[in-house]
Amino acid sequence: MSSVAVFVSGGGSNMLSLIENNINISLVIADRECLALTRAKDHNIKTYNVGRVNTSEKILEILKDEKIDLIVLAGFLSIISKELTDKYKIINIHPSLLPKYGGVGMYGMNVHKAVFKNSEKVSGATVHYVNELVDKGDIIKQVSIDITNCKDEFEIAKKVLEIEHKLLPEVVKSIINKGV
Repeated sequence: MSSVAVFVSGGGSNMLSLIENNINISLVIADRECLALTRAKDHNIKTYNVGRVNTSEKILEILKDEKIDLIVLAGFLSIISKELTDKYKIINIHPSLLPKYGGVGMYGMNVHKAVFKNSEKVSGATVHYVNELVDKGDIIKQVSIDITNCKDEFEIAKKVLEIEHKLLPEVVKSIINKGV
């Protein structure tokens, strides 16, 4: 059985989508106090809050005694070190069709505001491998959605999140089953 760690910073809805799709999560690491930690504890998952200082070093210390096969960044806002990306297979879910609207500062509502401001007709979600460059790892899978009728960034966010909740478990299962 594969051992999956999920890194979070917010509400944890993508983490819950993994749980609801019967993906066994060994541990959850957050970089701040957040609802996702409470949700993980409610599912009897081991949790850690490493804070936002020396985050990667603290994560490496936690993981040294764990046998983690895959790390899933599910709304994790801290930038992780090259040492961590070199040592572990890490994937990220991003709320846009990368390479558009990626990079430092492009997360959550910042992405959806930019998409709306630029009058995009299509948006979507991307799961990609994580490397030392922010949102520049190889793309595993993308799903797009028509947003022409969205009246604001909040409607875009809602539609994209629905896609994320399907896409992320699908990709994680594929990696676990086939080692994609």
